Amino acid sequence: MACNGKKISKLKINRLLGMMRSKKYVIYKDPYKMNIIGVRNANTDPNEFDDKIFVLFKDDKNKWNGIEYSATTDPSTKYLKRGGYESNNTGTAILPQGQYLDKWTIRGHGKTGYMALGQRRDADGKICVYRDYDRNSTLNFDIDTKTCGNYGINSHRAKSGGADDGNGNTRFIGDYSAGCQVFQNSYCFKEFMDMAYKQKDLYGNSFSYTLFDLSLKRKFVLKRTLYSAIILGGVALIGYGVYKLNKK
Repeated sequence: MACNGKKISKLKINRLLGMMRSKKYVIYKDPYKMNIIGVRNANTDPNEFDDKIFVLFKDDKNKWNGIEYSATTDPSTKYLKRGGYESNNTGTAILPQGQYLDKWTIRGHGKTGYMALGQRRDADGKICVYRDYDRNSTLNFDIDTKTCGNYGINSHRAKSGGADDGNGNTRFIGDYSAGCQVFQNSYCFKEFMDMAYKQKDLYGNSFSYTLFDLSLKRKFVLKRTLYSAIILGGVALIGYGVYKLNKK
């Protein structure tokens, strides 16, 4: 069975590269060295695979290639309501937007031990995450809850084989993310790991990841719009008051 990932246009590749450049992020241009980019949906749902993971790389002819995969960058409702991976209310991990350089290696994932991109276990592999403590189904992005450590924020797949629909897709996130970056389609994950092994052979067992959070961008735009409306409303009221005084 083939992966349902989409090859993306040159225009979309340039748009993603532009997003990287706007943040002054590292862009890998060596042949077959992956730029792995997650994009969290503006209206993200912790029960659905509604985010994207893009892989951009140059081939041996110096041409950009890009592939889009369905994924989740969020913990699922199950873990949000539990209060974390364990049941002791450690808080559910949410990976903040940003660029994370050389934080992952190819290694066994979880109890099953299949090969995935696993967060490094040494001091240089530490990652900071938000912690959602309120035990409801809404993602809570609170900078004051940020903690840092080796939490096993891995990049892996959901169900294996044909999954729920016979085409490799898992329907709901469920058990498959307590803060990890998770591919919906098992065949696409295999394709992704084939690229990862190729990079490992060429450049060593070290991988980076960049996450853009459109939900935070949307909240920022709404907040800025509201603030601007309040300022303009205040100016209008002052102007009206001055007009009335002058009229008297």
